[in-house]
Amino acid sequence: MAEYWYIAEGFEERIKDFQSRKTEAEVNLDFEIPEKDFNAAGKGSSELKDLLKRLGVNSEILRRIAVASYEAEINVAAHSKGGVMYSAVYDDLIHIRFQDDGPGIEDIDQAMVPGFSTADDLVRELGFGAGLGLPNIKKNSDAMHIVSAKGSPTLLELFIYIS
Repeated sequence: MAEYWYIAEGFEERIKDFQSRKTEAEVNLDFEIPEKDFNAAGKGSSELKDLLKRLGVNSEILRRIAVASYEAEINVAAHSKGGVMYSAVYDDLIHIRFQDDGPGIEDIDQAMVPGFSTADDLVRELGFGAGLGLPNIKKNSDAMHIVSAKGSPTLLELFIYIS
């Protein structure tokens, strides 16, 4: 299994603190992401954004959450056999986990390179698969964690602070 971490400068201690505490989320939202169903992919991101908007989250933070979570949902639909989006809303943080049903990422560092894609022809014909998903997720997250290997499920975690 390969592991990849990105933590934006200044967020190292906050991420370490979050991982050490066992705080219950204020709200949890779970969404199934079917394989190659681009009509359903994005539904979880949209509902999470709507909830956070009602809770009064700043519009710039909402935009970042929407972009990062949508890109991740599309990646699950496009590159795996489907999966689940788990969103946990805390008073200061949104923690989103994506767990898919494989086939894994062979080289995570290569997958992080803008423009690199393993998308199949169907995905490309539908206008997806440009190789910008993971770079956009990284750009819009305060921290990002990936655990994957070829032939295995992938876990992607996003951390975006709201205060």
